[in-house]
Amino acid sequence: MKIFVINPGSTSTKLALYENEKQVWTGGAHHPVDDLAKFHHINEQYEYRKEFVHRMLAEAGIPIQFDAVIARGGLLKPTPGGVYAINEQMKHDLIHAQMEHACNLGALIADELAKECNCPAYIADPEVVDERMPEAKLTGIPEIQRISIFHALNSKAVSRRYAASIGKHYEDLNLIVIHLGGGISVGAHLKGKVIDVNNALNGDGPFSPERAGTVPADQLAELCFSGKYNLRQIKKMLNGGGGLAAHLGENDMITIASKAERGVEPYKKVLDAMLYTVAKEAGARYVALRGKVDAIIITGGIAHSDYCIKTLRSWIDCLGNIVLMPGEDEMGSLAYNALGALKGELSLQVYQPE
Repeated sequence: MKIFVINPGSTSTKLALYENEKQVWTGGAHHPVDDLAKFHHINEQYEYRKEFVHRMLAEAGIPIQFDAVIARGGLLKPTPGGVYAINEQMKHDLIHAQMEHACNLGALIADELAKECNCPAYIADPEVVDERMPEAKLTGIPEIQRISIFHALNSKAVSRRYAASIGKHYEDLNLIVIHLGGGISVGAHLKGKVIDVNNALNGDGPFSPERAGTVPADQLAELCFSGKYNLRQIKKMLNGGGGLAAHLGENDMITIASKAERGVEPYKKVLDAMLYTVAKEAGARYVALRGKVDAIIITGGIAHSDYCIKTLRSWIDCLGNIVLMPGEDEMGSLAYNALGALKGELSLQVYQPE
């Protein structure tokens, strides 16, 4: 079965073609900043990105003849995890999404391509997967609820792979999954459902290479009304200019981890502090699972760093069995989900948000 995968990022579009589980072609590119600067809203990039996909396929001599097209899910309304057939409600919600991100265009392009070759179009485990228990949603301010935005696709994919490696199903296990990347998410997976997780985009949890995570509320309020910053600047502090980038003026983890390992300050102090916030979040998920944890999976790009893993393990080894699954394979994960849906091994979900 031929499966075409589309993964739009903020400055790039990644493409891949799979024949069953095997990747037979990969393409894509980082889009020139000047090209993207012409667009004032993500939705305005639709034709630009769609034409790019068609051009890449034509240049590679790949006919638009697929058994399925699957895209990275966008910032939809909260929805359970799984494989979803793209429908009109989904497209409407992506076009009118409150949060802008290029991933919102993936399903729209996938649907258009699928119509060209009369095949199904899917998304799987979008970032807004919300399976949390009620207790995990409330805060001390009724007007503010915790939001579920995390690395759902990779977190669930590595969980399934780990379960298969020990001869079990994902739905049989209780797992803590720590995704270490530009954003950091720590989720409690109870028998196949993520019952608690931090908002890894701009809300709470550990700080990360470029995100602030949870900060003291009163001090944040004082900063907001100090007259020094506008709303856009404050939001940039929370997402894009916070975390390691704010403390160190850079977010390259290879450089930062290398300096921290050599004891160079303030690199060591700041990186160790970041990893400590990750460890505390893992402890909170241990509580969410009532101490019944089959494994703690550490994944994402930063999981390649020996220093980061050693430091993090010094705090969380006491919580349970640590499993390292570094990196992330979003393209392979998407293809796996599409293939499972085509074979009937994964049930197809219907997007019907409340």
